[in-house]
Amino acid sequence: MKHHHAILGFLLITISQILPIPRAESGELDHRALLESQTFWDNRDWSWFERNIPFFDCPDRDIVTTYYYRWELLTKHLTYGSPNTGYVFTEFIDRPFWSGTYGAISCPAGHQLAEARWLRNPRYARDYLRYWFRTPGAQPRNYSTWLADAAWTLHQVHPSPAMLVELLPDFLRNHEEWEKRHFNPQVGLFWQTGHDDGMEFNIASRQTRDILRGAPSYRPSFNSYMWADQRAIARIARLADQDALARRFDAKADSLRKTMIDRLWDPKREFFFPMFRDDEERDGHRVRALTRTYESGRYAGDPHGRELIGYVPWQFGMLDDDARFDVAWRKLTDRDGFFATFGPTTVERNDPMFLLRDSCCWWSGQSWPYATTQTLQGLARLLQRGPNPHISRADYVDALQRYARSHRKDGKPYLAEALHPDTGSFEGHDARGHSEHYFHSAFCDLVITGLVGITPRDDEILELRPLAPEDWAYFALDDLSYKGRSISVLWDAVGNRYGRGRGLHVVVDGRLAASTHELGPLRIELPPAVERPGDRPLDLVATNFAVNNDGDYHPRIEASHTAPGTSPAALIDGNTWYHRTPANRWTTEGSPNPTDEIILELGAPRLVHTLALAFLDDGIGVVPPASYRLEAIRGGRRFRIEHQENEPARPTGRRVNSVRFPEQPLERIAVVFEHAPGGRTGLSEIELWGDAKLPVAAAPPPAGNLARRAASATNAFPRIRASHTSRFDRIESVNDGRVVFAANPNNRWTSYESPTEFDHLEVEFGEPTEFRRIDLAIYDDRGGVQAPRSYRCEWWDGSTWRAVETPTFDPREPAGGRWNSVRFQPVTAVKVRVVFEHRSPARSGLSELMIWND
Repeated sequence: MKHHHAILGFLLITISQILPIPRAESGELDHRALLESQTFWDNRDWSWFERNIPFFDCPDRDIVTTYYYRWELLTKHLTYGSPNTGYVFTEFIDRPFWSGTYGAISCPAGHQLAEARWLRNPRYARDYLRYWFRTPGAQPRNYSTWLADAAWTLHQVHPSPAMLVELLPDFLRNHEEWEKRHFNPQVGLFWQTGHDDGMEFNIASRQTRDILRGAPSYRPSFNSYMWADQRAIARIARLADQDALARRFDAKADSLRKTMIDRLWDPKREFFFPMFRDDEERDGHRVRALTRTYESGRYAGDPHGRELIGYVPWQFGMLDDDARFDVAWRKLTDRDGFFATFGPTTVERNDPMFLLRDSCCWWSGQSWPYATTQTLQGLARLLQRGPNPHISRADYVDALQRYARSHRKDGKPYLAEALHPDTGSFEGHDARGHSEHYFHSAFCDLVITGLVGITPRDDEILELRPLAPEDWAYFALDDLSYKGRSISVLWDAVGNRYGRGRGLHVVVDGRLAASTHELGPLRIELPPAVERPGDRPLDLVATNFAVNNDGDYHPRIEASHTAPGTSPAALIDGNTWYHRTPANRWTTEGSPNPTDEIILELGAPRLVHTLALAFLDDGIGVVPPASYRLEAIRGGRRFRIEHQENEPARPTGRRVNSVRFPEQPLERIAVVFEHAPGGRTGLSEIELWGDAKLPVAAAPPPAGNLARRAASATNAFPRIRASHTSRFDRIESVNDGRVVFAANPNNRWTSYESPTEFDHLEVEFGEPTEFRRIDLAIYDDRGGVQAPRSYRCEWWDGSTWRAVETPTFDPREPAGGRWNSVRFQPVTAVKVRVVFEHRSPARSGLSELMIWND
């Protein structure tokens, strides 16, 4: 095997001599060439990637491809939630009903922040961190996570002591709530269920009556998170000159660490195990409280029971100064333990409850990227202490290579929630329109901190502890943003790939800071950071005024033509991606017009300077327009906005196209598209940017909505009734003034499960009222609830229901995910109803109903 490695190293050196890498104008590598060398791209916004990501090069093509794929995957989940929240990240590509505001879920937040901290613009991660404590509807404790520790590791890369001190009271309250709910002072540990620890069906839960949620247990994962947060809070307290608070949390951490080792480490099996909080019973077998896995119950005395979560203590450095537990790592490379071709497995192979299922979410053997990330982070910390008798640097690289290869489906980069550890198949974990390109783990962070060895610190020292193979001829990490500097790390065994000569070179802000012929640890005192003047006053924040995820009446968007299955609402949801499934698009497919337009109405004048358009490009059918123009609408008249600067000059698909113009107040704008020959125009997102002081007040809705229910009203008019309301929904949602078209928004009425082909919604005004238009925000999840086949409006004449006269429908056919409007001759009545003919077998639904007399 050593001979094989030597031959491979020789071949790589030879190739590197033949193929030197040209240097970019900024940085050490040709960034554009590296991006264009990959063939998987959905998002081809090279400018965004060049502005934000560190670039990487190495001989392993699988690692390189997965590295760039993971940055693209991040962009699919990057969500601009609202002007006052800014950016968040989603876990699923849709926004499931159990997610918090704007679709975020706390379970993967630590991984997402670990990844996002390496973006050059720190705003993405900083906004997301604040989101968890400052945005109504965020759910920081619905699942286990490590937010204070993630904040500190972000601070190590992009220092922001003021932000940490500002958030210290939030970290304290968050930890106090965890203590109230989950800490047992008699035991000295935190308990958690497997489900809320991110592991639904696991070997502990399957020994209880509730195999989904599982029994409350003192888990090594959750207690490690709490320990990491306690340590982080102590550090932040010292930043705030609160030494007493720091000492208190250091003491908490010391006590928790000692208790966890005493109670969860099994010296016989040499591993960390969960310990049951209560007595549990299933199928006549009883598990006793305060026993670890397989110390009681049906499998009492079995020597297995190891789960990958037993490595989590190393992820946070809990055992950095204690090598006696390192023996646990032998199981990672053992084929009877966790090793698998696309592994590691979540449970050791010979466990009596080892089980592989092609359905979600069985953590009894499947390969789980969430836990794989934690394991590799812990392994990197272990190996960066120095040589280890139980596991090697080669094992880290091998595990990273297998993890990289697991990001494939049909030969293309891909990731879902879990995969078969032996075949790499995502079958059963790959729900259409839900878990594609799943963001529940990290990868780029493992390359940066493990393979290249960037070791974030609290001081002004750049420390490298590379784990890359010594027989690699080259690798490079270029233009990494670290503590306000641009860092490049280059390893060139021969000396003619990167143009810096032979050896390991570190470049800081374009200047060579250190060189050595050996690939090994290195410490460099960083030079002073280069001051970069800001482009706006410090109290102004770049703000997208077009987004509407809160269900307000404004901003509002209309289109001259909308293709079936697409929605203008998708353009203002804060998400951008360009593939067809799941759909996140508006298109003009089928339009008979040579030009079409969208009109964005903000509801109040906003001071703006940039419009951003994310054009689709399917290659055929939906393609970028031949041209487009931006017009301001004032008083019903249109005006060309002068001095527009377009980037790029010609409309280009699968990237953001920007139009910059002199800053000015705008309330309504139109974007007019001249379709390309043989094609029609489509967009994934529209953004309208200005610089604003936060918070930004929402634009008020127009007066006169006769169906609107006052927030404080209970039995007052107007009253809403329905012939059938799904058990999953609330009739009150239909006139609360909030409109959310996204799937599972918790803001809808539907007739799901109705036994009839027709259902109706009725509005009673309480007195005779004149009206002439009804707007329906039709909800469509493309499954059990879809746009109706048709609908009609009727009014009550005191004895019978009568149809409105000369109704005009816009659009002509009911369309889901958008506003539908019907105008008719004025009616004066006490009651009105909308009757839906369902598109069977689906049933109809609304997010909102509005009635007007305009």
